[in-house]
Amino acid sequence: MSSQTKIAFIGLGVMGAPMARHLAAARHSVTAYNRTPARAKAWQQACADLGLEVATAPSPAEASRDAEIVFTCVGNEEDLAEVVLGSQGTLDAMAPGSLLVDHTTVSADMARRIDAAAKGRGIAAIDAPVSGGQAGAENGALAIMCGGTAEAMARATPVMACYAARIVHVGAAGAGQTAKMANQMCIAGVLGGLSEAIRLASAAGLDMDKTFEAISGGAARSWQMENRWHTMVQDKFDFGFAIDWMRKDLDYALAESRRLGLSSPITALVDQFYAEVQANGGGRLDTSALISRLPKGDDK
Repeated sequence: MSSQTKIAFIGLGVMGAPMARHLAAARHSVTAYNRTPARAKAWQQACADLGLEVATAPSPAEASRDAEIVFTCVGNEEDLAEVVLGSQGTLDAMAPGSLLVDHTTVSADMARRIDAAAKGRGIAAIDAPVSGGQAGAENGALAIMCGGTAEAMARATPVMACYAARIVHVGAAGAGQTAKMANQMCIAGVLGGLSEAIRLASAAGLDMDKTFEAISGGAARSWQMENRWHTMVQDKFDFGFAIDWMRKDLDYALAESRRLGLSSPITALVDQFYAEVQANGGGRLDTSALISRLPKGDDK
């Protein structure tokens, strides 16, 4: 594979657009597709403003033709099936020996289905969901959990490093998606406790900055506390990872838990809390808006 890899990037949303831009900035040859052509053109212009030459294509298949690696980063499982397995999907155009890397969060079953379809065409596949949110994508500091073969990982890792701070090969096809489920379960549980802790400290009249300073250096420390405490205290949620997307991810996690004969009561409870926020019109707010369903001390 040449040092300048020929890449197709499918999906230019809040995550995909900066990821694809990082690939172009690393001087890879990038052709992108987005379901909304205007978004693809806006991305192309934003890259041009940075002195980056990129191309766009009218379909996933056209973007993927002759690509050495095809990346996908779309909204949900149905979108992924369409852009990969559909009549104008990537697999129809990819050559044997090429590589498909999917960054969408989907079910492990879908990851294994795509892996099998790719193998049938002589194409390697990696399920590689990401964590770190829009800020992680913009800053090139995502964490990526991967399922696939060691050979495919060896090819993909140097390229994914353009937008990642951590890349871990977890196991075979589907393992990356299962690890992402575990990731989302952890986030849900942490935000549930963090929401109640902030309400407690506030109702007790504590200095919230001092309280943060006191507890963020000990065992309670977490990414959510460090990055969301202050905005949660200020009731600011118009950014970040949307509750709509978190509920999608938790649905996959709960389904996998049931399939394995497990009980996940905390995840199920927080998911229902999110459903309340969603029903009140908060589906596009950051996941830290979980706190909004809890009354403040003076609201009692």
